[in-house]
Amino acid sequence: MGTVIQATQRDNEDRHQRWDRLEHAELWEQYGTLQARGLSQRQAAQVLEVPRSTLQAWRAYQERLDACPAVVAFFHSVPGLAFLHRLVLAFHLVCVEVGACGIRLVCLLLQLTGLNRFVGASYGTQHQVNRRVEEAIVAYRQAEHARLAPEMSPKDITLTQDETFTGGLCLVGVEPVSNFILLEQRAAARDQDTWHALMAPALAGLNCHVIQSTSDEAPGLLAYVEHHLGAHHSPDLFHVQHELSKAVSAPMAIKQRAAHKAVAKAEETLTRVHEHLNRANDELAPRGPGRPPKRAASLEQVKHEVDAARHEHQRLSAQREQVIQSIRAIGHAYHFVDLERGVRRNGKLIAGDIQRHIDTIRTIAQQEGLSETCLERLEKAERVVPKMKATIEFVSGYVGQQVKRLALAPPQSFALHAHLIPSYYLDRVASTRTVTAGEPLRALAERLRTPLFEPGGALSEGSLLQQDQLKAKAAKLAEVFQRSSSNVEGRNGYLSLRNHQLRGLDHPRKRACLTAVHNFFLTRPDGTTAAERFFGQKPRSMFAAILAAVEIPPTPLSPPRRAVG
Repeated sequence: MGTVIQATQRDNEDRHQRWDRLEHAELWEQYGTLQARGLSQRQAAQVLEVPRSTLQAWRAYQERLDACPAVVAFFHSVPGLAFLHRLVLAFHLVCVEVGACGIRLVCLLLQLTGLNRFVGASYGTQHQVNRRVEEAIVAYRQAEHARLAPEMSPKDITLTQDETFTGGLCLVGVEPVSNFILLEQRAAARDQDTWHALMAPALAGLNCHVIQSTSDEAPGLLAYVEHHLGAHHSPDLFHVQHELSKAVSAPMAIKQRAAHKAVAKAEETLTRVHEHLNRANDELAPRGPGRPPKRAASLEQVKHEVDAARHEHQRLSAQREQVIQSIRAIGHAYHFVDLERGVRRNGKLIAGDIQRHIDTIRTIAQQEGLSETCLERLEKAERVVPKMKATIEFVSGYVGQQVKRLALAPPQSFALHAHLIPSYYLDRVASTRTVTAGEPLRALAERLRTPLFEPGGALSEGSLLQQDQLKAKAAKLAEVFQRSSSNVEGRNGYLSLRNHQLRGLDHPRKRACLTAVHNFFLTRPDGTTAAERFFGQKPRSMFAAILAAVEIPPTPLSPPRRAVG
């Protein structure tokens, strides 16, 4: 009876031992030093405790490479490998995670630069590298969030919330001042319970309190803010203007285009009448074959039709322009501070201005006989006006409470309310416009702020530290009023582009990587990341964490060889 031998299956790494690339580089450097001292290859192998055949294979591998010997020596040294490691991982972070190039373009980049001689450039190899990079990014995000959250200072925040459908339904929540993404996660629904189930873990552990939420009028979001957050809901100005545009401006545009075509047709008819009269006056011109032409229309009648068509086109153009200007005027009116005078405005005046512009739009819609659907859209936008008034009142009340806690003297409190906070609000609005358009706002802000801290000014009595603290507090209070969720809309647009380019957002790791890159890697012109602005502390380098977590990519199994002959 024979003996049964239990043998375990060995993988490729067990059958073919591969040296660590850094260890390989260090041994090769030591081998070169030993050779310079006059030791033979056999003696060097004994000193290094490396098989002589291994040293021979390493030498033969380098000699076969189709590259400059100095370049080969550099990329097989310890500093060269460190540089290669940094370079390849930078390609993946910048090209694949920040940009949308894809892994295949990284492979092409390695080939065109000649780095495929020193690192595997196949799709399979680089796909494994990219997977490890993404895993390192996700681990870094979790570690930094857990490290920074307990140390952040207490703060009241606003949430801007929305949902997107790229790569499946995804709920998004952003803190608008820092632009830090608190939530970006796939969901099965968008009702209030689902919002609560996802937002509660996102807010857990953060030393912050949500005082308001800015979003559209989605029922699930409204119910979540009211029942679970217990915060104020601020309507999104964009959706009000968008509803008005769809209700009136778009139908008016259709009428305007039709009137333009009518003008072109009438002018064409007038041209034909002129040509017919010219031929009739020319007695020598023979008539062509076929039936005789019909009696031409009266020249005066055609001119009258042209004038009427032009007048109608001009009237519709003027009406549509008035609608557009009224929609823009709503955005101009819905500000916490008057942009021309720099004074605080109350909710009643703002609501009255907005209602007046909506009434103008409704009058035009009724004059033009727009459909019931258009009028219903207009009424839908109008229903938000009381909420806009309530938002101004909420912001005024919150700012008043915060200023009261400072226990300032009445002149200082008045100066903070009437001048300092409005000046920083004007700066904030100016930052959203072009340099030229924002210059008048910045100049007005300086005129409001500068006299307060000059000798004899209302806020000049305290020390420089106290003055800086007042300025920081005023700038923070100027950001309480949030009238738009445009940062969430922009994020949704970005995710839509990424999903279109890569078709990879259905994978949770990819979505988590994009969130981490947005929060911890991308910076504003001042050099700060969203995480630094939100937590009040500078996070550790994401790229350094990736370098520490991801190993040096492997060498190519079949590198390009030197040409023979």
